[in-house]
Amino acid sequence: MEIRVNESTCTGCSLCKGACLYDAIEIKDGIAVIGETCVFCGACVESCKFESIEIIGLDTEEKDFSDYKGVWVYLEAHGNEIADVGLELLSEGRKLADKLGVPLSGIAIGSGIEKNAMITFQYGMDKLYIIDDPVFENNIDDIFSKALVQLISKHKPEIFLAGATSFGRTLAPKVAAILKTGLTADCTGLTIDDEKKILLQTRPTFGGNILATIITRNARPQMATVRPHVMEKIKTARDPGDIAVDVIKIEIDPKNFKTKYKMLGTETEKGEKINITDYEVIVSGGRGLGGGEKFELLKELADTLSGVVGASRAAVDSGWISYPHQVGQTGKTVNPKIYIACGISGAIQHLAGMQTSDIIIAINKDPNAPIFKVANYGIVGDLFEIIPMLIKRIKDGKPLV
Repeated sequence: MEIRVNESTCTGCSLCKGACLYDAIEIKDGIAVIGETCVFCGACVESCKFESIEIIGLDTEEKDFSDYKGVWVYLEAHGNEIADVGLELLSEGRKLADKLGVPLSGIAIGSGIEKNAMITFQYGMDKLYIIDDPVFENNIDDIFSKALVQLISKHKPEIFLAGATSFGRTLAPKVAAILKTGLTADCTGLTIDDEKKILLQTRPTFGGNILATIITRNARPQMATVRPHVMEKIKTARDPGDIAVDVIKIEIDPKNFKTKYKMLGTETEKGEKINITDYEVIVSGGRGLGGGEKFELLKELADTLSGVVGASRAAVDSGWISYPHQVGQTGKTVNPKIYIACGISGAIQHLAGMQTSDIIIAINKDPNAPIFKVANYGIVGDLFEIIPMLIKRIKDGKPLV
């Protein structure tokens, strides 16, 4: 692949330099010069009004993927329990499958998981592939990837989704590398292109400052991982008895799933044991609080609402509150019914972790704070005056909003 500048038409206008996010372009003697840091993203090509820049050597061959059909979701298990992220992805996968007019399948691998795997049919799934064997007792990506690659190669799904958990982040890249396909990690949005019928995978990039939409053009399956709690899990049936189930049990020979790795043991994370994703109400504080002792006021509001205290990265980095409370791209992704942002400006890194909340209430002195753009309700004013008023209102039995 090569990128070229037509010196006869280039005017040195610097539009391409401004569009380049990699500082790969310089203007020398009135001509754009492409440096070695270029990654061939094509931003300069699109920005050039004179069509002076072109990328040559791109593979333009249209490949035939007609034998790839269906949307698959990997149902990660912890012990014999199916993780919530799998149910969230089934709900999102249902939308994608309906747009494509194809079935939605789940694949569960583990030991003693068959009974609990049946609940996944409540989330819109059409078919379940299940491998239940003691060899998969521990989540070791080396053997799980072998099983997934064999199933994907045989049944050829066009889309494969997995959770961006600690295990999923090691498993999915290994599967993608073996299958020689692309993988978009940590997606926050998935949809289908109406015209080309391909998966549009959106994720934050450049430290969360922009959102990139990525496609897998010349390989299948189209693979993506999604962070837990970014998607909403939606039941389509009250219990498994409400729907017909299609379960394919796959028998394996444990001798074919040997690995050089061995699970020596697991250790529970030390320190504060709190999972803010378990709460339906989160009251978060940011730099606007001015100090760690001010979080006591947020705790009082959170306790009044049977919720939990959250925080922005700025508050955590300042040592005002511990990391388990952090919400955002480098913290937890949450999806509560009510999210109250107090003294949080609304950097895109923070928004990436909470913008799917059902109701967002923002309290900030700055009327131009970005947080108000995603808030359902905004209160401009001093949070130290407003929060006591909210606490009193709730204790008096009045609605929050």
